[in-house]
Amino acid sequence: MRGNSRLRQVHSTCNRSLQNEPINEKLQNITMTTTPSKKTLNQRRDAKNKKSPISDSDIVKGNVAITAHMRNGQCESALSIFNSMPRRSPVSYNAVISGFLSNDKFDLARDLFEKMPERDLVSWNVMLSGYVRNRNLGAARDLFDQMPERDVVSWNAMLSGYAQNGYVDEARKIFDSMPDKNEISWNGLLAAYVQNGRIEEARNLFESKTDWEVVSWNCLMGGYVRRKRLVDARWLFDRMPVRDEVSWNTMITGYAQNGELLEASRLFEDSPIRDVFAWTAMVSGHVQSGMLNEARNFFDEMPVKNEVSWNAMIAGYVQCKKMGMARELFDAMPYRNISSWNTMITGYAQSGDISQARDLFNKMPRRDCISWAAIIAGYAQSGHGEEALHLFVKMKRDGETLNRSSFTCSLSACADIAALELGKQLHGRLVKAGYETGCYVGNALLAMYCKCGNIDEAYDVFEDIAEKDVVSWNTMIAGYARHGFGKEALKVFESMKAAGSNPDDVTMVGVLSACSHTGLVEKGTEYFYSMSREYGITANSKHYTCMIDLLGRAGRLDEAQNLMRIMPFEPDAATWGALLGASRIHGNTELGEKAAEMIFEMEPDNSGMYVLLSNLYASSGRWGDVSKMRLKMRDSGVRKVPGYSWLEAQNKVHTFSAGDPYHPDKDRIYAFLEELDLKMKLDGYVSCTKLVLHDVEEEEKEHLLKYHSEKLAVAFGILSIPAGRPIRVMKNLRVCEDCHNAIKHISKIEGRLIILRDSHRFHHFSGGSCSCGDYCEKGFLSSTQLSLLLADIPKGRTRSLELGRLDPGNQPLPKGLPVDLMPIG
Repeated sequence: MRGNSRLRQVHSTCNRSLQNEPINEKLQNITMTTTPSKKTLNQRRDAKNKKSPISDSDIVKGNVAITAHMRNGQCESALSIFNSMPRRSPVSYNAVISGFLSNDKFDLARDLFEKMPERDLVSWNVMLSGYVRNRNLGAARDLFDQMPERDVVSWNAMLSGYAQNGYVDEARKIFDSMPDKNEISWNGLLAAYVQNGRIEEARNLFESKTDWEVVSWNCLMGGYVRRKRLVDARWLFDRMPVRDEVSWNTMITGYAQNGELLEASRLFEDSPIRDVFAWTAMVSGHVQSGMLNEARNFFDEMPVKNEVSWNAMIAGYVQCKKMGMARELFDAMPYRNISSWNTMITGYAQSGDISQARDLFNKMPRRDCISWAAIIAGYAQSGHGEEALHLFVKMKRDGETLNRSSFTCSLSACADIAALELGKQLHGRLVKAGYETGCYVGNALLAMYCKCGNIDEAYDVFEDIAEKDVVSWNTMIAGYARHGFGKEALKVFESMKAAGSNPDDVTMVGVLSACSHTGLVEKGTEYFYSMSREYGITANSKHYTCMIDLLGRAGRLDEAQNLMRIMPFEPDAATWGALLGASRIHGNTELGEKAAEMIFEMEPDNSGMYVLLSNLYASSGRWGDVSKMRLKMRDSGVRKVPGYSWLEAQNKVHTFSAGDPYHPDKDRIYAFLEELDLKMKLDGYVSCTKLVLHDVEEEEKEHLLKYHSEKLAVAFGILSIPAGRPIRVMKNLRVCEDCHNAIKHISKIEGRLIILRDSHRFHHFSGGSCSCGDYCEKGFLSSTQLSLLLADIPKGRTRSLELGRLDPGNQPLPKGLPVDLMPIG
């Protein structure tokens, strides 16, 4: 009792005197009292012949109190007790050091270890484990080498450190050097081999010993299952002297996950104990095989269900797009974890129901990085890039960890709305996070720069990807092709082959597109006919369409038709569309009508084909047929796609429609365009009035062409973006021939690099020329032609700015534009 009273008094005094003293200062104030040796104690006992005033039991009680406080996370209280102790043993120091390590205060633990007046083996082992836990293996090995003595715990700590961090060979050296080994040593090395995929070495180690515990059998069997070596796993299972629940569940899960449901069912029936994990394995296996009814039968029969069971069944319905059934189970769940919410959000997002996904996201009691990535991906994939980026910014400001998926989805959103500056900010954060060299994020970054019109930066990213996969190569080839740099695309293709990466069907679509965009007919033909022979790729409809487009644009219409006849499958609308486009370029009305007729049968609502055929009639002066086409479109209920252009300036995305009356700077933009129009005409510009699909006066036709959305966007870019920086304009439809011609003159007059991305490709305008070499210019469609075709404009009348409303109809501009692009840090 006297000892307990004394300890309470010491504890109380310490708390009062040290409660305002920082823990680091308390550590500095530790009085180094050494524990006397046995010889010294004997001498004192002989000399004084009396008991020490502080008993060993007081030290023990102090140590117990320190340990208790440390376990509760009360490091300061524990240290106060330690500082108040008149005499301490090594156990006292060990209790504090171990407590610091358990509470993630490694530096304090190390400092106290260095100040210890006397260390025992436990002290060394505790500190060694601390270094290993903090993955500081170099310091751990230095400490290990300094130890005056070692036991099996010391050796196992070092072996475990190497094994858990993937240094299997170093772990083996430690194992071979151990004077004594226990089951932890053997199991540690076996697990290291299994976890690092060195399954044959694990097997050899296993066969070198006979008295393995059941956990070791399960470890090796699990390694075989993870590598889908079920025959080897079953061989082990059948020879096990003793099996536990893990043994049975490992084999059942292995068979179920690999689609061998019959064998999984047999083992499930034979299992002496069917716990929740066995039942869940059967549910998951049937879900993965698409057998939802059977999975639901197992699920309903389960005597006990856990969160994993519910999530597995919900995930099955989500994967099969049965969101109604998934929602019923989700609502019926007695308890939900964060995975349950994430699965439902992902399901709604992938099925296009972004409103339901957002509703669940807003109701989540707790979110993780997967939750944010799922909702960001949902918005990005459904065409709401602005909201996806706003969510990414909010995610970062809320302090959530930015993972690969969130970066990838946000980069995709930047690409969709051409938010290059924000994409660059994301790139900076990627570099800090260490993600930029990996394929997964690197490919998304590469695609972002390609789609935002910065092909040089895209190539730099491409070069920095350490291990390029086929997606990396394909993205770069397609990027160069869309930018009109066909020769560069082919150089990348040759480098791909030299690097030993095998082209696939997507690669060849990019290669043929590059040839088509730049008029490399002979080269494209050579690649097309060598696909099967050199790369084992069977040409599909996309390859044939590329070739027909290539031949048709070059004026080789007969060859294009012959190629279409020998196709091993029926031409689709895209193939006939390529032939129609070529017919329009070269004025072959008869062939164009035939192609259009086939397209209208397949896709009666394809508005672009109506425009192409109307262009063909108008260029031939067949205005009556143009009028018939207008009536046919109206009778068929064909709806146009609103045309608009946008660019990023002053940290905002600005959107324009033709004749846009809404932009706050519209007066300045129109005044500048009038000045440009005069300068362009002096430079030789002539309006391409044949694009106007109405039989009206030439002056009115010129007026109809003057305020297309891309011209407004370019004008605003010149006014708002400093000289020396490129002007990057994006358009949701094809740029028309007149705008293409006008922007060439503007680039020369203003001395600016103008990069325009339309729905088909990029155009780099500089010094009065375009990167496409005008090869495709005659095939360009006007974004307003369909609107004008549908509009009834009497002769001799103009609508001035009101004509702009015809392009986007009476529909509102895209929601949220102009969009503030807030810095992300």
